[in-house]
Amino acid sequence: MGKSRLCAATALALLCSIPAQAADDALDKLGGFRTTGTSLDIPQVEQSGKKAENLKSIAQKIKVPDGFKVELYAIVPDARHMAVGTNVGVVFVGTRKSKAYAVTDRDGDHVADEVKEFAPSLRKSVPNGMCFTKDGFLYVIEHNRALLFPAAEFFYESPDVAVAVIAEQLIPKEDESFNHGARTCAIGPDNKLYITLGQPFNVPPKEKLKGFAEAGIGGIIRMDRDGKNREVFARGIRNSVGLDFNPANGELWFTDNQVDGMGDDIPPGELNRAPKPGMNFGFPWYGGGKIRTVEYKDDEPPADVTFPEVEYAAHAADLGMRFYAAEQFPEKWRGGIFAAEHGSWNRTKPIGGRIMFTSLKPDGTADKTEVFAEGWLDPKTGRYLGRPVDVAIALDGSMLVSDDLSGAIWRISYGE
Repeated sequence: MGKSRLCAATALALLCSIPAQAADDALDKLGGFRTTGTSLDIPQVEQSGKKAENLKSIAQKIKVPDGFKVELYAIVPDARHMAVGTNVGVVFVGTRKSKAYAVTDRDGDHVADEVKEFAPSLRKSVPNGMCFTKDGFLYVIEHNRALLFPAAEFFYESPDVAVAVIAEQLIPKEDESFNHGARTCAIGPDNKLYITLGQPFNVPPKEKLKGFAEAGIGGIIRMDRDGKNREVFARGIRNSVGLDFNPANGELWFTDNQVDGMGDDIPPGELNRAPKPGMNFGFPWYGGGKIRTVEYKDDEPPADVTFPEVEYAAHAADLGMRFYAAEQFPEKWRGGIFAAEHGSWNRTKPIGGRIMFTSLKPDGTADKTEVFAEGWLDPKTGRYLGRPVDVAIALDGSMLVSDDLSGAIWRISYGE
């Protein structure tokens, strides 16, 4: 790890709650931490008033299966990917801008009491990716940097939080682009950090392929939790903005958004399974599913291409995904995959604004895919009331859905 930039004054005392091996690494960084003098009075995001009432009215329009209900959990500006704390369930929320947020339900009534910026003294750039380790370490993945917060659930109320930069640069500076620049992350069963690296083009020029393949751009990389031993885990991916591991067998699954401008109904979006390293998922030779791209139609694709487990609706923009490993939902939904459809922007008739569900067969491959929740897209007007980005499972087993259009987190529960 490189030298860290910030700390809370009580950081050393809190290390006693961190497992020994992880604490040893963090201790090396804490000596360089300092307070910045930033005001302790961090402004809160208003959770009541007209905006809250408008959002509650949207919740009533969302259709879910019998026994489920949708409610407003929190107002969070530009809400993107989420990570639920392993200790008390503080929800950390990323954005595609320069802020991240901490969301707290202090009284346990399933509605956020407090939403405020997380680590406001730290300058951030597209802090979209959020993921927790089982022992309570929070990773925040920016567009071109990876950060580690050793005790985020303890520090979140301070403007200065303990943080270490574990990767100063994820991609070469010359390849930085806001297009497809929202990173996501997950901790694998091998205790390594996995990061998606979307490539910045609709279809990349051929002269970029070699460098992209070496860096893992248009792929998924993995590294040790301290940032060491980086390697490319998977290639042939256009722009994945969601990944998770099947808790039943440890296999990695991920969504992938495919090529624009080929027509309303092609190519499909993808849900992919990567049970081992070194797999190639076909892009840019294939633009989605088995649809060849115009730019590479005369080029021989790799012989070992793996095609998707599920083909989603074209341009629906499936982003965050999560296996449901809790018990609140009925048996039908347990062990399956929920994915957030952000919704199309380049289709004659808009599609998306839904939560999709994919069940798995006994062998761990995809079975059936169906709509679980819909209504964020008004079918009559084509207007989006919200755009789901990510799904996360709260400690009580309910589902949280982030929405960067309405600036909200929705809560879907069963039997309450």
